[in-house]
Amino acid sequence: MAQDQALRPRPLPRVLLFTLAPTAVWFLVRPLIEPAPALPALYAAFGFSILAFLGSLYLVPALGPTFIRANLKGRDLLKTYDTPIPESQGLVCASLYILLLILFIPYAFSESITNHHDAARRAHEGLVVNEFPHHQLAVYLSSLLSLLMATMLGFLDDVFDIRWRHKLPIPIIASIPLLIVYYSERGATDVVVPIPLRWLLGTLVNLGPLYYVYMSLLSTFCTNSINILAGINGSEVSQAVVIAVSVILNDLLFLPWAFGFRIPLPLHVTEGVKVGGVWSAGMAYGSRILVERHLFSLYFMLPLLGVCLGFMYHNWYPARAFPGDTLCYVAGMAFAVVGIQAHYSKTLLLFFLPQIFNFVLSCPQLFGLVPCPRHRVPRYDPETQLLYPSRAEFKEKRPSALASLVLRVFSALGLVELTFDERTGEISQTTNLTILNVFLLRLGPMREDSLTRVLIATQVCGSLMAFFVRYGLAGLVYDGNRR
Repeated sequence: MAQDQALRPRPLPRVLLFTLAPTAVWFLVRPLIEPAPALPALYAAFGFSILAFLGSLYLVPALGPTFIRANLKGRDLLKTYDTPIPESQGLVCASLYILLLILFIPYAFSESITNHHDAARRAHEGLVVNEFPHHQLAVYLSSLLSLLMATMLGFLDDVFDIRWRHKLPIPIIASIPLLIVYYSERGATDVVVPIPLRWLLGTLVNLGPLYYVYMSLLSTFCTNSINILAGINGSEVSQAVVIAVSVILNDLLFLPWAFGFRIPLPLHVTEGVKVGGVWSAGMAYGSRILVERHLFSLYFMLPLLGVCLGFMYHNWYPARAFPGDTLCYVAGMAFAVVGIQAHYSKTLLLFFLPQIFNFVLSCPQLFGLVPCPRHRVPRYDPETQLLYPSRAEFKEKRPSALASLVLRVFSALGLVELTFDERTGEISQTTNLTILNVFLLRLGPMREDSLTRVLIATQVCGSLMAFFVRYGLAGLVYDGNRR
């Protein structure tokens, strides 16, 4: 009875529906009323983000039984009960997310459509004819195509359970539309050299084709890094939520504001972050291009935050729904899209500091130096209901010299716990190489929901460090606004 109670769908407060639905409608209608606000499409994006939250909040539990009947179900490995839980429900969130982005297109280009419609009439009056922004539309549609491909490939991964070494290059396929549009529009492939290296390399270095390799690898990393750091209730979606909030806050710094202010930074590295200034254009300092790029980023991040928050309500401990690989693929591709198209990939990578650490730590297992079990989730003790670090064993073959060296270095840093064979003195076991096991190793056994909170706190601290590095320390190696 207690198990059934634990898995009963969480209550959906009607007050949210009756208050947020009219609010979303108001944000969607307000840009159509004269006088229009300064950034009408941003109003619509906020309205669609509220609909994304409500949609995922209500659709996920409603479609759960359908997924179970389709055999898209699984058992929670860190629970004692065997009640099936619907899997791959990231497909619901991804479908809703892409649908809302499609419905948003008229708002994003409404001003251009109006100007283009009136161009012929104004031309007879001797006025300049405004051209429709075909480039911006191509960028937007190629981004949607990449998200659609990420959804399809993620769902195929959920259904056919593709192995890690085979799924790593999958996001490269989904990034092809982005790269083709970037190339067709003669996107810049120059990178700014840090000040200490300019005596050797100059101010700019043209990477040429290597820049496209970098962008494809960026999409691969963003997609798989969230997927690798998984295994406990709420882990994948909470990462997406914190990173999306961080990106949104960074975008808001570049929007036009009617006032100016300064955000002080510690250690007196710089004078702080100045917002406002010339033309009240935030940190864009009057640059229309920078404002448009960060508006583009907001158009994609606000609905993503909405669907993730709605799904997080059902994926929190104890989970009533599992995201599957689909949500990880779509969220990661969305981050890659805004990082590439809005030209702030270095800043984006700073928000992935915990994922970068986890990826580097996981490399010996991902690339075969250390045995990699099918599931690297922590070990659950039913008696204490606590999680402990899980282990990998060297059964079939002895550890190589390189594997032993890497594991001994990790052990010296306190990242793994090793077990040695009493007869040979060689390594026989090691804790699995994930940041979750590091938390359990350093902080001790804990409940699953407590481990998720530690992960969220780490992600938040990583974002705070990213802002400090981006707007504090970056001035020491770059001049101007280098993102």
